Amino acid sequence: METIINFIINLFSGLTHSAFGREILVFIISMMPILELRGGLLAAALLKVEPVTGYIVSIIGNIIPVPFILLFITKILDWMERSKVKWINKLGKKIRAKADKNKGKIEKYGYIGLLLFVGIPLPGTGAWTGCLIASVLNMDRKKSFIYTLLGILVASIIMMILSYGIVGNLI
Repeated sequence: METIINFIINLFSGLTHSAFGREILVFIISMMPILELRGGLLAAALLKVEPVTGYIVSIIGNIIPVPFILLFITKILDWMERSKVKWINKLGKKIRAKADKNKGKIEKYGYIGLLLFVGIPLPGTGAWTGCLIASVLNMDRKKSFIYTLLGILVASIIMMILSYGIVGNLI
């Protein structure tokens, strides 16, 4: 993941020299699928953003897509899977398969499973995938939102320790 973060930082290196540029970059990375909060906090540490600022910006960036995912992802997936455009259809099926593969982890424990799935920062977990699975399982959107937020807070504490503790000591 650090390689991807460094690539994105280098890609937007001009942004890092402007006022609040590093924070904006952390915010953008935190909103991205796959990278999310984990990537945002790692980028914040690599960019030497003040820990509290990096923490807050990463959390806000990770939260913003959550309601949109919960509201629209199943409609978007349905459209993608019906698409006549081959790569869109294939991508939709791949995303649905990822949700189906992981849904047992949430289905078994319900909303606590959603919290843990989002909160334990492992590859393939996070708010994007958690909300995708919650939507596929037709879980209550309001409860899913709340438990996703709690999961983000758990993940943020873990990643804060890892990013600023371990990575901070290495750089």
